[in-house]
Amino acid sequence: MTGSAIGPAARAAELHRILDRAGRAYYERDAPEMADAEYDRLFRELQALEAADSSLRTPDSPTQRVGGAVAAGLVKHEHRRRMLSLDNAFGADALQKWEERNAKLVPSVRESGYTTEIKIDGAAISLTYRHGRLVIGATRGNGQIGEDVTANLKTIADVPLVLRGAGFPSLMEVRGEVYLPIASLEAVNRERAAAGEPPLANPRNAAAGALRQLDPGVTRRRRLRFFAFHVEPIDGTLAAATQAQLIADLEAWGFPTAPQHRRFASLTEVQAAMPEYEAMLRSLPFLADGVVVKVDRRALHAELGIVGDRDPRWAIARKFAPEVAVTRLKAIHLGVGRTGALNPYAELEPVELGGVVVSSATLHNEDQIAQKDVRIGDWVEVVRAGEVIPQILGPLRERRTGDEAVFTMPDQCPVCGTPVERPPDEVMRYCPNGACPGRVLEGLIHFAARSAMDIRGLGTERVRQLRDAGLVTDASDLYRLTVDDLLRLEGFAEVSAKALIDAIAMSKAQPLSLVLFGIGIRHVGETVAKLLARRFGSMDGLLAATPEQLNDIAGVGPTIAEAVAQWSAEPANRALVGRFAASGLPMVEADAVSGDGPLQGQTFVITGTLPTLSRQDTTTLIERAGGKVSGSVSKKTTAVVAGADAGSKLDKARALGVPVIEEDELLRRCAAEG
Repeated sequence: MTGSAIGPAARAAELHRILDRAGRAYYERDAPEMADAEYDRLFRELQALEAADSSLRTPDSPTQRVGGAVAAGLVKHEHRRRMLSLDNAFGADALQKWEERNAKLVPSVRESGYTTEIKIDGAAISLTYRHGRLVIGATRGNGQIGEDVTANLKTIADVPLVLRGAGFPSLMEVRGEVYLPIASLEAVNRERAAAGEPPLANPRNAAAGALRQLDPGVTRRRRLRFFAFHVEPIDGTLAAATQAQLIADLEAWGFPTAPQHRRFASLTEVQAAMPEYEAMLRSLPFLADGVVVKVDRRALHAELGIVGDRDPRWAIARKFAPEVAVTRLKAIHLGVGRTGALNPYAELEPVELGGVVVSSATLHNEDQIAQKDVRIGDWVEVVRAGEVIPQILGPLRERRTGDEAVFTMPDQCPVCGTPVERPPDEVMRYCPNGACPGRVLEGLIHFAARSAMDIRGLGTERVRQLRDAGLVTDASDLYRLTVDDLLRLEGFAEVSAKALIDAIAMSKAQPLSLVLFGIGIRHVGETVAKLLARRFGSMDGLLAATPEQLNDIAGVGPTIAEAVAQWSAEPANRALVGRFAASGLPMVEADAVSGDGPLQGQTFVITGTLPTLSRQDTTTLIERAGGKVSGSVSKKTTAVVAGADAGSKLDKARALGVPVIEEDELLRRCAAEG
């Protein structure tokens, strides 16, 4: 039946079915049923029908999967619930210890059972659904703030635009992984080779890069796929009592889930299945870097909580023995880090390792080089640690010829020539010259990184270009740059120059914790930076802090406190802070903890599901009022905040005589004294 023989509504529905089927064949089965030209013709016909009558344009229409115009830039998106990462277990013993740690907190965890899911090697995303319709799709970012890539995610056939069935929360975030099948990567690289473009290195980077394209058409051509594995309800609740049931619910709502997900009654059964999984990973049509093991009973997830603000105790990634390659170590070089540390790394003869060509590897420090007896010219075994950073396991001594050379660390900085220092209790040597070009370059790169100030478009080469042109000597200079400054440099046009200046301006909205991390104070990583920012609230407050006040913060020991105090006392650092303030950088923390709040000096333990507050919301509430949250009950615990399905922590509190309160009492205490 042709389009002219039936009415517009019937024809639109028919085209919808035809294009849906063709899309599934093309993307999911890699077996196209029609030529691209025919697909495009039918697609344009459906577009015309919908343009003539907007009532024919349904939310799940194939036309809604094509992104709009090229975006000027990616907009930041704050996740309503933080996106977590996973701790790793490299072996059966590590997996067993994971259960033992959990059982100390919640003994019933051993009877909960476990689910296992393939850990896809891709890019984590969050999909927000309101009343079953996709409204926002975002990248993971730093876990709290990602990027709105909704238009790009709509081009992925696996991502439902409208959910099927019922039973889903009215507002929820669905978490999952976008990935690029190996066959798709090969097809893309064939196309790039024909066009004279360099090949994409690996599926993971290709997927992440495709998601961040400003043109959704580019994303669509990558033929990305998606698996869902988690749900965060925002409004409403989940009926699923177990992770296994949640996976089944996701499938019923129209989400694809990873193959070979299974449920086991005990960790012993999980351990027995690991050899099968390890063999399976090598034959999958996509890259996978392990198996995720999860506590099955979802009620226990809140009981177990998370470590810091990133790793859930109720899930862990079981990793397998990494692939090892053998190659020659051609030279050992030194990089100067942002804190002045001299970091040795090996230049290798290129070798393929885990689908990536590796030409360098970390050597950590001079003590490890000596301990492993690694020499220049050695044949060495190389492994990718955690599937990310290549490192050298050791030399093949039997292949030595006598021409190998022992490496010795220099007494002077290889960049600026300043005599280096090695503190008596550390393994690293440091360049103490704060103006060392190597330190300045690495410091600027770190300051602009996504994990710090997140200045998009300011990568290594751009930073080097700005430094070499004399436009930037420290991070505060970035905020004095103008479009005219950039237009004088090679590679900048009006649009790209304005985009970078806008990105620098947007970074002024970053909280104090990220400013502190970006500045690069020795021993101050992301976690410590957040502790400092939340305790003092502003840069002025931190600069006025005494070593005793710093040392009094849980998680900040004497070494860190001394390093922060020394940094604060340095006139050059105070001058840098002054220039930041003059440029309009607020340097304040919205989530600052009240130093004299109503819960000051008190410790709380949270157990069960509270009526209105999530565990994270409850933790934030207590900390803002000056209190602390602990994962275990002791005689020093001020009170246990208990909700529905409270577990063993409630029993322990009663046994120790620790007060047990409910949500409304906690709210009353937090509101006390204003």
